[in-house]
Amino acid sequence: MATLSVPAAVPAVAEDCEQLRKAFAGWGTNERLIVSILAHRDAAQRRAIRRAYAEAYGEELLRAIGDEIHGKFERAVAQWTLDPAERDAELAGEEAKKWQPGGRALVEIACARTPAQLFAARQAYHDRFKRSLEEDVAAHVTGEFRKLLVPLVSAYRYDGPEVNTSLAHSEAKILNGKINEKAYSDDEIIRILTTRSKAQLLATFNSYNDQFSHPITKTSRKTPRTSSSQP
Repeated sequence: MATLSVPAAVPAVAEDCEQLRKAFAGWGTNERLIVSILAHRDAAQRRAIRRAYAEAYGEELLRAIGDEIHGKFERAVAQWTLDPAERDAELAGEEAKKWQPGGRALVEIACARTPAQLFAARQAYHDRFKRSLEEDVAAHVTGEFRKLLVPLVSAYRYDGPEVNTSLAHSEAKILNGKINEKAYSDDEIIRILTTRSKAQLLATFNSYNDQFSHPITKTSRKTPRTSSSQP
């Protein structure tokens, strides 16, 4: 969808609804018409279409889509139609139930969304599944990922630009010590990664690189296993 654009002159919502209804009618579904509408509207416009469609025809648009088209195309159209928070909720739910280490959707939602976006996704998740996202992550995600992801998806972290440089310096040392001990799921690592703002974490990672001459994502073979005594 990143390569698609909203036309300069967008038809009235009622007209879009009527065209979608026509696309679903008859023996064959007009997939091209569906794409020309839903893939070329922004989130607010699609939200208005969903609301107007339900009012006009007494049927939820997503249900109509699911009844008429199937497979990967149905999934793509549904993803276009959902609000961003609803989309995150759907993706998180799918991945939580079929969790495999290295799953990207949950990690991206937990780490890349703003606090407000993550909170909205959690609300949408509860509305959709009648359970909390934290509950399903705790139930289905395994190993060290669970210990990290549960507090990440539960958090509402500060999102401001302020940075405490002395704190970044000291917590970089803590991270280095735990990483050298291979204590990747240590409570201190979890605490730092799940409670600090993105700006603060970036300062900590920069300090880590400055102090130990390599990024936090790469462990140095020359670094001793315990480094808590470093100044």
